[in-house]
Order: sequence, then structure tokens, then C-alpha cells
Amino acid sequence: MLTLTENASTIVKDITDAQPDAAGLRISSESATEPAFAVAVAPAPEEGDQVVEQSGATVYLDTDAAQQLDDKVLDAAVDDQGAVQFALGIRD
Repeated sequence: MLTLTENASTIVKDITDAQPDAAGLRISSESATEPAFAVAVAPAPEEGDQVVEQSGATVYLDTDAAQQLDDKVLDAAVDDQGAVQFALGIRD
């Protein structure tokens, strides 16, 4: 299952705090064969989504994304312009 770094958990919570209680960050696969993903705030999980809750952050993964990210860790940082940058790594 996808895990989140402390930075990613904090940033996901910051992004979703102004949303309804069930809101989370949704990661969906744009291709079943290549690692291309769309990231957006979602008010709730869609049917079939895997729900990842860690350190108060909630991430929803569609079926393809859940399979592709099963052994990954999500990290995040905010750049000098205030834009959030997400990165994936392989979990140890």
C-alpha cells in the first residue's frame, strides 16, 4: 500500500483542510501501462478507490493507481513560488 512521508502528510492535510470532512487527495492513473497520474482534491472516495489514511492525511487511489503505487512512498514539498511538488519513491 502507498505510504506518505511526514512532509506529504502535512501538505495533503493543508490542501484538504478547507474541504468537507471526508475530502482527500485523489490520485488516478492516466494510463494502465505507464506511470502517469492525475492528482486532485476530491470531496470523497469514488467507488472502488483504495483509501490511505496516514498521520491525519487522506489519499484516495483509483484501482490502477493503487496497483502501480503499491510499493511506493509519496513525498511532497512546496517550491519557492508556493507550488506543491509531489514525488514518488520506492519504499524501503
